[in-house]
Amino acid sequence: MLIINGTVHTMDGPVIENGFVAVSGSKIAKVGPMEDCPANWEGEVIDAQGGHICPGFIDAHCHLGMFGDALGFEGEDGNEETDPCTPQLRAIDAVNPLDRCFSEARAAGVTTVLTGPGSANPIAGQFAALKTDGRWVDDMVVRAPVSMKLALGENPKQVYHHRDETPVTRMATAAIIRENLRKAVEYGEKLDKAAQDEDTDPPDYDAKLEALLPVVRGELPVHIHAHRADDIATGVRIAKEFGLKCVIVHGTEGHLIPELLAGEKIPVITGPALGDRCKPELANMTLENPIILQRVGVEVAICTDHPEVPIQYLPLCAALAVKGGMDEESALAAITLSAAKIAGLDGMLGSLTPGKEADMVVTDRHPLELLGGVRAVLIGGRRI
Repeated sequence: MLIINGTVHTMDGPVIENGFVAVSGSKIAKVGPMEDCPANWEGEVIDAQGGHICPGFIDAHCHLGMFGDALGFEGEDGNEETDPCTPQLRAIDAVNPLDRCFSEARAAGVTTVLTGPGSANPIAGQFAALKTDGRWVDDMVVRAPVSMKLALGENPKQVYHHRDETPVTRMATAAIIRENLRKAVEYGEKLDKAAQDEDTDPPDYDAKLEALLPVVRGELPVHIHAHRADDIATGVRIAKEFGLKCVIVHGTEGHLIPELLAGEKIPVITGPALGDRCKPELANMTLENPIILQRVGVEVAICTDHPEVPIQYLPLCAALAVKGGMDEESALAAITLSAAKIAGLDGMLGSLTPGKEADMVVTDRHPLELLGGVRAVLIGGRRI
């Protein structure tokens, strides 16, 4: 595959005003200006016709495939609202890759998503990074698990308040997370001791604690749902107590504490910004949140939180960040390279770098232009 005559947004280098991208198999082989384009190419050629060539878009936080499109309870598999601690739940056991929203994602150039449980539970379960093309979820996995979802603030309170069960306060939400993280630490210590001493019996198998082991060992990051500044602080506090790798999801009031997040070197997946202030903790929502965080050095991605905002509007969400003050390339990075970095996938995705996977979008205008259209989408070097 050879894509020619387009503005190439490499994301890890300068924009090439009139360039090409060559693909070999499933990988990017060469990128450069048209004067360096390979001659006598044996293979398919896509003429961008003066449009734009960029990496496939990455939604760093959504629930694609977890809440069935146009379905009621029968298709809602994102929240196990029967137990506030469910780390053993795996997104791949709920995702329906035949949900039509996957095709809408592909048509919009969204080639990779981080999808998983919602925010009903303080410890919600395991997210997965998936390509958006496929019929069998196991073949779509980029990494599973890619993170452990935690949730603070109003959502767990609302769910369990109606049931007269814990947690109904922010204190209890944090306490549930701490209690189970500490249990996982002790569980791991007992396993290690049993492995070193044949006279010591290992602890009984515990699916929840097994799932939390890579979290407390620093191997699996936690993605913490938090809107209010005090909830963000609680998430960071717990992460520091247990030495966790931490990402803040939504971070709606991050713009009120930007230098504090920068000081902690905590990345933020912002959004969704395309919506109303439907609950109290969204009172300070602003389109300027991404740029305020970026200015002080916070790594920022932008998400749809699908189905909160339909997945196909991910580029529009990035365009809204431009309206809020971000420059176009930074906003594009927030749904490509920065999203890949936060997900720990930048070694294979997020930029048009030789050797990386050939996930690409060809658009007829700038990729964040509202009236623009998608001319071609490649996933793994294959045009879909």
